[in-house]
Amino acid sequence: MTMVNGYEQSDREEKIDILNLESLEGRAKEIIPTGGFGYIVGGSEDEWTLKKNRDAFHHRQIAPKALSGMENPDLSTNVFGIPLKTPVMMAPTAAQGLAHSQGEKDTAKGVAAVGGLMAQSTYSSTSIADTAAAADGAPQFFQLYMSKDWSFNESLLDEAKEAGVKAIILTVDATVDGYREADIINDFAFPIPMANLTKFSEGDGQGKGIEEIYASAAQNIKPEDVRRIAEYTDLPVIVKGIQTPEDAIRAIDAGAAGIYVSNHGGRQLNGGPASFDVLESISKAVNGQVPIIFDSGVRRGSDVFKALASGADLVAFGRPVIYGLALGGAQGVQAVFDHIDHELEIVMQLAGTKTIEDVKKTHLLDIKY
Repeated sequence: MTMVNGYEQSDREEKIDILNLESLEGRAKEIIPTGGFGYIVGGSEDEWTLKKNRDAFHHRQIAPKALSGMENPDLSTNVFGIPLKTPVMMAPTAAQGLAHSQGEKDTAKGVAAVGGLMAQSTYSSTSIADTAAAADGAPQFFQLYMSKDWSFNESLLDEAKEAGVKAIILTVDATVDGYREADIINDFAFPIPMANLTKFSEGDGQGKGIEEIYASAAQNIKPEDVRRIAEYTDLPVIVKGIQTPEDAIRAIDAGAAGIYVSNHGGRQLNGGPASFDVLESISKAVNGQVPIIFDSGVRRGSDVFKALASGADLVAFGRPVIYGLALGGAQGVQAVFDHIDHELEIVMQLAGTKTIEDVKKTHLLDIKY
């Protein structure tokens, strides 16, 4: 363990065995300190939406396909002009130093090792440049929590572009923080400095509570902000936190180059729908105008398959990767991706789908039990 400001960080760098991704949570809880673990795992209020994110995948089923005459499914894909070896990507997840001393740098290494795509968070423990450098040329996106201070936004966007990120993810569903009771019970404040927050005059983000961090964030995010960021960076802007067809079209009309369907893993608006339950209606409204990224509740290869078959082009997850990071560093992250990719290969074979494009054309069943 590495001790920073009284907080114990894992420094494990080792291969890990995985039975399933759900089992990693309990193992990680034994390593990550209580306050940090509560922040990572928790949802808002009574966590109804967080739970429904998992349940929703049972609302649709995959028809097995016999005599398909195919083998060796191919997980490779190309999204936003980026060739990838897997359709599963790392969601932008804050403060990964809570799980491991190397934080986002080890995550970047693990994702790069599987030929995947990583999204950095504004609230990362490591800087944009250091996280990008750790990936050694592998593709990354940068996720922006807009600040009320536009000059601060510009400085982050400048750094992201200099680091070579391929797109900007603008998060729009976190203008205030969800009411997360675990953080209140634990009186949680970030013990690890947030590298990008050193630009705030108050300091480095260390010791700040959740509400204090969000107090600096912009609440009045408007459609014109999408175009403003796109014009400033000359990069694709993906709008994250979309849960309705109407908001998807509004974002595209504002210049969005991608739609990110997400309810923030159940961490924001409790009582809102499971992301998977709204994915297909949003996909139909988007109608192929721009790529769609999906997250919230993904734990199985079959979840990935169902999301792709319901309109997603990329499927993201966060918490299982953070658990793998705590348990094994970069090798743990790689193991998490390898495992879900292996599950996806099995599902693709049994469903008679050779390629990711075949998966996207699959018709899921709606059978009520």
